[in-house]
Amino acid sequence: MHSVRTGSGRPLVLVPGVGADSSTWQPILAPLAAEREVVALDLPGFGQTPLFDGEVTLARYADELEAHLRREDLAGADLVGSSMGARLVMEMARRGVGRAIVALDPGGFWSGGQKKVFGTTLLASVGLVRALKPALPLLLKTPVGRTALLAQLSAKPWKIDAAYATSEVTGLAAASGSSPAIKALANGPDQQGAPAGTLPGPMLVVWGKQDRVTIPRPERIRELFPDATVELWDSCGHFPHWDQPERTATTILRATAL
Repeated sequence: MHSVRTGSGRPLVLVPGVGADSSTWQPILAPLAAEREVVALDLPGFGQTPLFDGEVTLARYADELEAHLRREDLAGADLVGSSMGARLVMEMARRGVGRAIVALDPGGFWSGGQKKVFGTTLLASVGLVRALKPALPLLLKTPVGRTALLAQLSAKPWKIDAAYATSEVTGLAAASGSSPAIKALANGPDQQGAPAGTLPGPMLVVWGKQDRVTIPRPERIRELFPDATVELWDSCGHFPHWDQPERTATTILRATAL
């Protein structure tokens, strides 16, 4: 599994979400690397890590991540995840892997028809950005274009840096894992929980109140992970590191300093 390492200190592993790779953390990388050795991963099917053979499931992603962490002597490291990556780091904690956990807008906690809506809308979004791929740099260059294309993902898409937005969206379009991972999330089982007293360290779940991809369900988190702390952020969509990078970096360092 490809990774990018920077900084020094206790390792801090960053696990991206669907369509993203290690570069997604660019808005918060400098403050994190100033205090920690940051290990930013490319999950299978994204960035420079090829998709594994066989059926694509969340359980397989979790197995691949756990095996990589153990191989790299990172099974006791602090873990941070975004979206699907947030669900994966919560699953690592459920398995007893990792130490402090920060989960940013995790998937796997939908209610009723939310999972079906998630799968339908995200697959449509992937199809759209693939169709628009040649025009994406021009479209994302303007605040109006970013608002039109990223409103589902961000509470304030017009504020996102144009070059960064282009990198994120073209990565989603190009990644071989995007559609299979979305289908695995939409069609697979919901996330299992961990009884009180069984986590290897503290767990913080951050959710943007304006998340239109994984609707905030703090009550479900508390039911499944009673030892977790949940924070709901105003003016924040599905990616806190997009909408509130400074607060996200500060929160990660605080939550993993214990």
